[in-house]
Amino acid sequence: MKNIKNILTGCLIALTVFAFGQISSAETGTFALTNATIETITNGTIQNGTLIVSAGKISDIGTNITIPQDAKTIDCSGLTIYPGMIDGGTQIGLVEVNSDPRTRDNNEIGSVIPHIQALTAVNPSSVIHPVTRVSGVTTALTMPSGGLFPGTAALINLHGYTPDQMYAGFKGMVLNFPTTGRRGRWDRRSDEDIKKAAEKALKQLNDVWNKATQYHKIDSASGGKDQPYYPEMEAMLPVVRGEMKLLVNVNSANDIKEALKWIDEKGANAVLCGVAEGWRVAEEIAEAGIPVITGPVLSNPTRSYDRYDRPYANAGAMQKAGVKVAIRTNEVENARNLPYHAGFAAAYGMGKDEALKAVTIVPAEIFGLDDQLGSLEKGKVANLFISDGDPFETKTQIKYVFIDGWNIPMVSRHTQLYEEYLNRAPGVDD
Repeated sequence: MKNIKNILTGCLIALTVFAFGQISSAETGTFALTNATIETITNGTIQNGTLIVSAGKISDIGTNITIPQDAKTIDCSGLTIYPGMIDGGTQIGLVEVNSDPRTRDNNEIGSVIPHIQALTAVNPSSVIHPVTRVSGVTTALTMPSGGLFPGTAALINLHGYTPDQMYAGFKGMVLNFPTTGRRGRWDRRSDEDIKKAAEKALKQLNDVWNKATQYHKIDSASGGKDQPYYPEMEAMLPVVRGEMKLLVNVNSANDIKEALKWIDEKGANAVLCGVAEGWRVAEEIAEAGIPVITGPVLSNPTRSYDRYDRPYANAGAMQKAGVKVAIRTNEVENARNLPYHAGFAAAYGMGKDEALKAVTIVPAEIFGLDDQLGSLEKGKVANLFISDGDPFETKTQIKYVFIDGWNIPMVSRHTQLYEEYLNRAPGVDD
């Protein structure tokens, strides 16, 4: 009897997944997006313009454009075309349900595991991808979490049947920089214990880096031959050699200053991530010339005596000090709210134009992909969305999304549930 119940339960779950999990297929081909306002980001605004999507690229853009005979025309009168937004830091594809460890693949065992690749763990069938992309977020950096070196992050487009199809061309190694302060209000350690823990963590970091440097020297001298199998050090070679970005998660002002000093000493090709108290040391970050991916913007102040809006104003304060700033949500399910993180940053000092750049061309520049992503230009990847208003405003509706030139169905678990309960049968009065 118990087995029969388990079988019936399994069937019910399968039917539920089938009912709500099936998303209609994306459409490929040649598309002519006509009569649109086009926000190119890098080359101003085009009024009453046309954008041609073909073979996954933007094949033409401007006014007085000749439309190919085989193109499917989409009239965008009254609508605006924007480049797809890029979330500079998430765990999307690695986590499905935070409360269920069976669906989390973001935190592996070990403190120093730089060889763990986020891309291999990405779930292309995650229901979170459609939920996120219908909000205009076409691309996201998915990052492992956990120990000192938790693994290697990957930039993915939110469409594809395999992780390799989703890969957008950037990988970066994650470093959780040692913290020198308390971990939160619940942290009851003494000041002496906190100091000892910080010193121990920094020593471990330096030991790992020095070991990787020695491995690099031996590898270079031997031409990569006869090296012992050491996957951690092998993975760190591109970082030590400056060929791969080091994504340094750091938040408090003191830790940011220590991280800047450490990065300078080691000569690492680094990006600061998180940077919640960046506004306190914005001048130092700008002087170091290190780019920042900050967020979440929709957050609480790091200190009880700070103004409520400090997290909202943080990105703008750094940007005005001369720091190259991109924005991230640091979310999974709510990466879809990236436009509103940027909107708050815009309202609290960053301005709309710079905030729009912070989720388009700036992250593309930080990832070294500004020749492919982040703006609407001829020859770039056709990652874009079409909306009926300002994407930072909640009332705005996203009408179309294109990823790698694919016309993505505007369907997600959210829209399916909405339609199901809007037209529910039997109804509440039946």
